[in-house]
Amino acid sequence: MNHSIARYIDHSLLHPTLTDEAVRQGCQLAARLQVASVCVQPAAVPLAAEVLADSPVAVGTVVGFPQGAHATATKVFEAQLACRQGAVELDMVIHVGKARGGDWDYVAQDIREVVQAAHDRGAIVKVIFENDFLPSDEIKIRLCHICEEAGADYVKTSTGFGFVKQPEGGYAYRGATEHDVKLMRAHCSPRVKIKAAGGIRSYEQARRFIQLGVDRIGASATEQIVAQEAQHHGG
Repeated sequence: MNHSIARYIDHSLLHPTLTDEAVRQGCQLAARLQVASVCVQPAAVPLAAEVLADSPVAVGTVVGFPQGAHATATKVFEAQLACRQGAVELDMVIHVGKARGGDWDYVAQDIREVVQAAHDRGAIVKVIFENDFLPSDEIKIRLCHICEEAGADYVKTSTGFGFVKQPEGGYAYRGATEHDVKLMRAHCSPRVKIKAAGGIRSYEQARRFIQLGVDRIGASATEQIVAQEAQHHGG
């Protein structure tokens, strides 16, 4: 790690209960900590752009979030609108059902069109696999190759909201795992970066993922992670 853990973090402000004031405070926190970006709900992009106008923190948002099953045209419109309103980083969710069903032409076209819309407007795209929903490494590897060919800038493990119903009726969620990060890093060229997200709540977790080749960490526990880094270094 060449600089503070904060510069790896996309501060997540995506919970559906967040008020405008909570988003404003979250953006102010992000600016104070000098994180890489904020990732806000689409409707909050104008607010985030306003709050962060004089900050090096990038404004990011989500596309097709969290399920990924929006029509491609809807995803493209979301991407275009977000860019017009000030977003420069877009985290899009693949169509999970199409991937599980092996409709790779659809999956590739879906990603390609969003990437093109974003790149035309100077934004980058992080493609979310939602690995908790994918039953095999083969699917994840195929997605890595598709994202590379589509020109995606990042591949990303999870949304943070991919809860899987368990046999007893409850819901469980793994989010980012070392196995998936290693797999994604191994099957993308160095041009495609990796973002780990979902369940990362400590400095040690974040640092471990960075050691495995991750370039961004998606986290809502940003303040806690940065504080733990300071403690780790005796600050």
